[in-house]
Amino acid sequence: MKTIKSALAVAAATLVLASCNTPTKNKDGEVKDSTALSDSVGAIAVNPLPHAKEFPGATLKIASLTSEKLGTDSAKITVKYDVSNFKLTEQTEHTHHMANSHDGQHIHFILDNKPYVALYKPEHTFTVPLNSEHYLMSFLSRSFHESIKTADASKLIKFKVEADGKIAELPKPTEPSIFYSRPKGDYKGDETNVLLLDFFVANTTLGADANKIKATINGQEFTLDQWVPYEILNLPKGEATVKLVLVDKDGNAVTGDNVSVERTVNLMEQ
Repeated sequence: MKTIKSALAVAAATLVLASCNTPTKNKDGEVKDSTALSDSVGAIAVNPLPHAKEFPGATLKIASLTSEKLGTDSAKITVKYDVSNFKLTEQTEHTHHMANSHDGQHIHFILDNKPYVALYKPEHTFTVPLNSEHYLMSFLSRSFHESIKTADASKLIKFKVEADGKIAELPKPTEPSIFYSRPKGDYKGDETNVLLLDFFVANTTLGADANKIKATINGQEFTLDQWVPYEILNLPKGEATVKLVLVDKDGNAVTGDNVSVERTVNLMEQ
């Protein structure tokens, strides 16, 4: 298992992170961050990255959550957001070549830890069954899908849809959770060279002596103990599987509703 140590854990890791804007190349000529482990040439590599452009004061709030009964078995839910100090649809300044949304900055809407929906307007309508409970994680995202990892720029709620279609917000979740964000979907051409690995944690912190994320990518394991964006290098073309599991300081899986999630993405030539 490859382990990426916390920058706060040891001075050496701090020095490494200080240099993580200096890319190098592996033997195949692929761009590779200087924090990569020396034995990762030719294998999948996962490197921590500094946060991109910051957005001081960026705030996301849920303005309203309403429901409408549909037939006998489902309800249409509409969520509306208030966004402050952050412009949806604006392109985020960046110097890398990761996949970027041409539609600009957006909200990541994640219902029950399913693949997110990118919202370029501050509202969304979706359908759920009657008599069901749901987690809704929402957070602001840069145009290249890196989340803004602050409490003010995110909102996690749990709600229930009753048999009559009415909606009731349940007590705020307090258990440690991880919500998967990237990588997602299909990647083509140059987008396949460097993939963003990004996730959102709630009600916990990550660290060398705290909870961590065990990432398994095509069967290769990495332990992530920093809540930062990561880059994935050297993924072969074709289908790739990414699994994220929240573990405790000893590597034991944390129990709960949102502590493990797996996705499949596809890397194509063109």
